[in-house]
Amino acid sequence: MAGADTAAKETLEDYTLRFAPRSYRKWSPAVVGISALGGIAYLADFAIGANIGIAHGTGNALIGIGIFAIVVMLTGFPLAYYAARYNIDLDLITRGSGFGYYGSVITNIVFASFTFIFFALEGSIMAQGLLLGLGIPLWMGYLLSTIIIFPLVIYGMNTLAKLQVWTTPLWLLLMVAPFGFLLLNHPESVGSFFAYGGKDGQGVSVSGALLAAGVCLSLIAQIAEQIDYLRFMPPRTPENRAKWWGWMLLAGPGWVLFGAAKQVVGLFLAVYLIANLPAAQSIANQPVHQFLEIYKDMVPGWLAMTLAVVLVVISQVKINVTNAYSGSLAWTNSYTRVTKTYPGRLVFLVVNLVVALILMEANMFDFLNSILGFYANCGIAWIVTVATDIAVNKYLLKISPKVPEFRRGMLYDFNPVGLVGFGLSAALSIMTFFGLFGELLKPYSPLVAVLVSFIATPLTALATKGKYYLRRSDDGIETPMFDEHGNPSGELLPCHVTGLEFERPDMIASAVPGPEGEIQYISSLALSTDKHGVHLLPRQH
Repeated sequence: MAGADTAAKETLEDYTLRFAPRSYRKWSPAVVGISALGGIAYLADFAIGANIGIAHGTGNALIGIGIFAIVVMLTGFPLAYYAARYNIDLDLITRGSGFGYYGSVITNIVFASFTFIFFALEGSIMAQGLLLGLGIPLWMGYLLSTIIIFPLVIYGMNTLAKLQVWTTPLWLLLMVAPFGFLLLNHPESVGSFFAYGGKDGQGVSVSGALLAAGVCLSLIAQIAEQIDYLRFMPPRTPENRAKWWGWMLLAGPGWVLFGAAKQVVGLFLAVYLIANLPAAQSIANQPVHQFLEIYKDMVPGWLAMTLAVVLVVISQVKINVTNAYSGSLAWTNSYTRVTKTYPGRLVFLVVNLVVALILMEANMFDFLNSILGFYANCGIAWIVTVATDIAVNKYLLKISPKVPEFRRGMLYDFNPVGLVGFGLSAALSIMTFFGLFGELLKPYSPLVAVLVSFIATPLTALATKGKYYLRRSDDGIETPMFDEHGNPSGELLPCHVTGLEFERPDMIASAVPGPEGEIQYISSLALSTDKHGVHLLPRQH
């Protein structure tokens, strides 16, 4: 099983296919939390806030942003908790939360698509900055913004943690300063902001607010990128309990507080430009121009341009290393499960970057609202389905197993609970989005996605009596799975296929006995590349 040996080389692969072992998780809760929050440095929020405000007015935009924040907080909490507590990414959580071992591949593709869409969006913003500040043509800017990311992502969390922690203070200063400057020196801009009615000037309406919320909710899958960092949280103990909870909440569902604030600021800056610089009407939704014009009021022109370009480059690098990293994990995970072949995470890092580059060259920035509005339906369907399975099916109805399971052989290949909840939600909300149920209902597609997922997921679990969650209840290993504090055990067991030692939660008994008939162990990593299934334990009835 050469694929298993290749995948076991974790320096470059960063635990692509399995949970993050205790031996690797040496960072404090603060370092993990700051690293996760560094991934939301993107400037797309400024563009999104500006776009929905220009289209629907400040009132509708603020209500839409509020709806977005509430939905993300409610759905993000159970997912972030499970990731930090059990040290697994959202794909591994999804497997045992209603989708099955192969069923979660479809949601992994949804997430992987999220990463290259937003990589392309951030790369476009960086290219706009390079064109404005250095005169670099857009096509070349797109290429540079892609190439610069590759070497930064090769070594995974080790490099990303240092990058995010060290760049955050400067990024915060450059981002917050223009907003504070306007509040102090142009207080009248606050009144203009709240009075702004957008292109149609029709005032606050349910449809306008929901259309704005739909665009914002395209970011709901950002929780998966937060989780790619949160899975490296240290074990929760009585000594670090307060810090563990605080950083998990802030860097998990709490990311949306920062995202929503940036969307509001993006609209605020856009309205200021529209009101005070008639020539800026067509570029008021572009973050690089938003910051450049405010910097010009603060400092000499040459310095303003320098600061704007520096902000754009830092922001783009901080988020796109996360987009590229998470996308490479998602694509590799899906491909390996389907083909039982492990090509290496770096192969799909290249794939993700190439797809993003193609989107940039196709000028996706001009179609931002339409792309994000459509994508939101799929993202909402996935996240709400998994969050509902955890909150309702696991804790309220007690049908779904409370401890997450991700190992091949322990799960059924497909579980109708998640597949029905996700499938119905995505299909009906997309049909609503495209007007198949009438123009009047089009703005309500995000609401359709949320409600259908929330209702269909527990109903399907009740209808199937939860019998498609676990293929086995016993993994054949007597050693306890958790320590005295309820953390995944750090005890090492030998994998008889790779010859390496893996921590207890990553292991399962092999169906192939040892030379003396003794039980042998196999890692989930090796089992995922077992093409013939000879190591799979039989299903328990």
